[in-house]
Amino acid sequence: VQLQASGGGLVQAGGSLRLSCAASGRTFSNIAVGWFRQAPGKEREFVAAISWNGGITSYADSLKGRFAISRDNAKNTVYLQMNSLKPEDTAVYYCAARVSWTIPTRYDYWGQGTLVTVSS
Repeated sequence: VQLQASGGGLVQAGGSLRLSCAASGRTFSNIAVGWFRQAPGKEREFVAAISWNGGITSYADSLKGRFAISRDNAKNTVYLQMNSLKPEDTAVYYCAARVSWTIPTRYDYWGQGTLVTVSS
């Protein structure tokens, strides 16, 4: 599975961005996808994940209510809608995938990352 993350950029605090993760290389419909982020000088952290059909979603506790993950299997794409952005959301955001019928605890495929910068 090849993953291509996009949609990052510079946004002011309080603004919104929608990230996209486009997948190719195999059937997308039985693949769970997660979003992770890594801020400068910090470890990578889990952001959100979605099961193969969108029926199960999972979020980092600190991001619930501001971020929303969704998918369109017809377009082989998973989205991360980020609202009310804060400077501490600044990071490189990565999408990852694993063949799974539920939310996996680890991922086999990783995209290249897209940079999100939130200015104060």
